[in-house]
Amino acid sequence: MIDFEYRKTYGYKDLLDILRILRAPGGCPWDREQTHESLKRNFLEETYEAVDAIDSGDPHALCEELGDVLMQVVLHAQIEQEQGGFTMDDVVDGVCKKLVYRHPHVFGEGVQAEDSEAVLVNWEALKRAEKGQASTADAMDSVAHALPALWRAEKIQSKAAKAGFEWPTDAGAADKLWEEAQELRRAQEESLAPDGPHGAREEAGDLLFAAVNLVRRAGVDPEEALHGACEKFSRRFRAMESQAGRPLDQMSNEDLSALWQRAKEQS
Repeated sequence: MIDFEYRKTYGYKDLLDILRILRAPGGCPWDREQTHESLKRNFLEETYEAVDAIDSGDPHALCEELGDVLMQVVLHAQIEQEQGGFTMDDVVDGVCKKLVYRHPHVFGEGVQAEDSEAVLVNWEALKRAEKGQASTADAMDSVAHALPALWRAEKIQSKAAKAGFEWPTDAGAADKLWEEAQELRRAQEESLAPDGPHGAREEAGDLLFAAVNLVRRAGVDPEEALHGACEKFSRRFRAMESQAGRPLDQMSNEDLSALWQRAKEQS
């Protein structure tokens, strides 16, 4: 029998104890089998569910989802502690030291930050010094490869722009997007191997990268913009499908276009 005291209300230390018990002999077989690698997808899913809760504006859902994210953090720390690595105390200590170091305008002397833009400039400079990033290329390499590709592209482009590598006008960025679209079309027309040099895969990547650049210059989050487009498309498609009266694959292109136009006008 596990020595555990049920409580009306649990605290931070209780969470650490519960996960330690679940991972210990006599605990939960599933929890004991988990590794950093096996938990990667869970970590991402819990984080996205927390973001969904933020988007929904439901504070109760957000409270629950933040708990799930915290559980993932503690579970990874517990796995490391069992292997003789770091502990949850080390995680907390590290982030506290980072926050103090990167906020010299709050915790230090002689550094001023009058607005959020100045804060971000200071933060980036301190981060590069802390990480030993001697060049912009080093800073680009540090952008997490596991980020959604749109966000990764935006962050890489922002770092290049801060180093002076940026289109002088929006028109130039737009022309580049058109150029990349033409190159993808050419790859398709010439039936180039999709994964070969200048094939559809490479040219599609260049097209998306150029699109992110134009969106970034407009001050828009590309990931959020694409999510919004997905929601709009799904909403309009549902309206079109409900008004069709018969399967869409049995309709002509002209009828489908008319239905789509009606759905657009309604939303």
